[in-house]
Amino acid sequence: MRQGPLGEKPHPHKGRTKDGLAGGEVVARVLDETWQDPPGFFGWFCAINHKTIGKRFLVTCLVFFALGGLLAAAMRLQLARPGNTLLGPDLYNQVFTMHGSTMMFLFAVPVMQAVAIYLVPLMIGARATAFPRMTAYSYWIFLFGGVMLYAAFLVNSGPDAGWFSYVPLAGPEYGAGKRNDIWAQMITFTEVSALLDAIIIICTVFKLRAPGMTLNRIPLYVWAMLVVAFMILFAMPAVALASTLLILDRLVATHFYNPGEGGDVLLWQHLFWFFGHPEVYMIFIPGLGFMSAMIPTFARRPMFGYTAMVLSVIATGFLSFGLWVHHMFATNVPELGKTFFTAASMLIAIPTAVQIYCWIATLWTGRLNFKVPLYYVLSFFVILVIGGMTGLMLASVSLDSQVHDSYFVVAHLHYVLLGGAVFPLFGALYYWYPKFTGRLMSEQLGRWSFWLMFVGFNVAFFPMHLLGMNGMPRRVYTYPVEMGWGTLNLLSTLGAVTLALGIFLTLVNAVRSARHGVPAGPDPWGGGTLEWATESPPRVCSFVATPVVYGRDPVWQGVPEGQPDHVCGLAADVREVLCTTVADAKPDSRMMYPESSASPFLAALATTVLFIGSIFTPWAVLWGSVPVVIALVWWFWPNRREAEEELALEKLDPSLVAENA
Repeated sequence: MRQGPLGEKPHPHKGRTKDGLAGGEVVARVLDETWQDPPGFFGWFCAINHKTIGKRFLVTCLVFFALGGLLAAAMRLQLARPGNTLLGPDLYNQVFTMHGSTMMFLFAVPVMQAVAIYLVPLMIGARATAFPRMTAYSYWIFLFGGVMLYAAFLVNSGPDAGWFSYVPLAGPEYGAGKRNDIWAQMITFTEVSALLDAIIIICTVFKLRAPGMTLNRIPLYVWAMLVVAFMILFAMPAVALASTLLILDRLVATHFYNPGEGGDVLLWQHLFWFFGHPEVYMIFIPGLGFMSAMIPTFARRPMFGYTAMVLSVIATGFLSFGLWVHHMFATNVPELGKTFFTAASMLIAIPTAVQIYCWIATLWTGRLNFKVPLYYVLSFFVILVIGGMTGLMLASVSLDSQVHDSYFVVAHLHYVLLGGAVFPLFGALYYWYPKFTGRLMSEQLGRWSFWLMFVGFNVAFFPMHLLGMNGMPRRVYTYPVEMGWGTLNLLSTLGAVTLALGIFLTLVNAVRSARHGVPAGPDPWGGGTLEWATESPPRVCSFVATPVVYGRDPVWQGVPEGQPDHVCGLAADVREVLCTTVADAKPDSRMMYPESSASPFLAALATTVLFIGSIFTPWAVLWGSVPVVIALVWWFWPNRREAEEELALEKLDPSLVAENA
């Protein structure tokens, strides 16, 4: 990016058209041409527009969600009756490992970042994300990592030590072949992608907000994603380090996790769960953000307790880093230490409760508009309370010791993750589907799919609490009829089928509505945040004129009389964006964005070769770095046009804000 200072003179570049000229259609066409990615097959690999990348990211995550769901269906069919032989023990180990790894690393966190890549710039009035080429690179790295994992599974080399890959089971002593090396490198792919997306979201929120969008006017969903981005920066390096040490143990015979040579198997658990428990909140907090975006719209009133909501989200993110031993109560961690983590596990329920009270107050004092997204919002309260209560139960060392590694924990995990994240996510997909496609999804099909999902989910997972209390352990591929678990397992399988049918109806609804849905218009729900101030779907340039914000719900509050409503001073025929100050969102500078390029794709391809090669030989790190360096040099090599535009950057109009059009 090229950056120029603000100043006193308008931009002198010959022939430029300013986007502050009342948002005319001619200017809009010029802006769309400027920000358009190249057309055709080759252009598909050059795309860097955040809306294009966000939709690709979202669709890819949903494909992985479907694959993970098929694996879950295979497990449910296997466990539907005692002594079943549908899956053998080795294949079952691969299936449950692939299911957990897919849902946690290829769906749950990435899908939340995918939605953020699309929505956050629109909600803060920006034309693009920070570092658009890096946005594309993070998507390609994520895609290649997921493809590698499933390619290995198809050739019977899928990981088989669980999505948590505990040592020594995953170590060189017991994990033969390359199965667990592939899992460890998949972690590298996904963590690189997540870390890059976190940096992008942080920089986008802090520096590209529309003028007037001070910190206390940022939408609550954007606050949630900002907190998650910081959590990723602190948590992801722990699991990346853990997986790297595992690869070194397996490939070059180090002994980080070998107690016979001075290593420690609990080191893996500490590193992994230092990431793993915050990851639950990386999945859960965006769900809270979805709730905070949808509830004001369908209650038709501003959110009650904005400041309390923001502080609660920040507190949840902060406290989530003090819970990781919660997963290690069955180990020989000192008892006094367990007491502190029990207290922290109970304490973190308080900020979530504050948010629930604020949501209830908003709904209670509003005039509810009962549409499909609101059904998912209301179901969240029921499912989350059950998941939260079982979480408080597991925070007790004595109870956790009894039900550890039982189906009670499986039930709790799915109530928290599916209920706390997937149900709000599906509500958000219905809510923002008009913004993605320009059309509304069918309300009738939406209600059918919701009730099938809600009933199916509870029938599938509530019996697992009882199975766990009756002693059924996790990760068993069969069980004898004498144990008496057959009836509840069959009931759970029937619930899973019902849940899958509801999800399938949502897919049918989405595909059908893309062509035959009712045209939505810019703001079909009557929302108050800035994404509803654009067309549906948004133009290539997102905003013809960068808006000026005067409140927390700018669409509802409008522009005070006599005040400017948009920014001027940005050229329309080059990719310029406005940067604002971090706290007050005052115009600070403008930045020149790079042109579309295939260099992120090629850099991701070269990185993939390095990562996969290093599974088999450490020399791949050396020789694989060569194509990566070449791709990066091409990525950052300035072209003539960019150099000329950098020299042409001079001072802007002193006001930088146009009069009311």
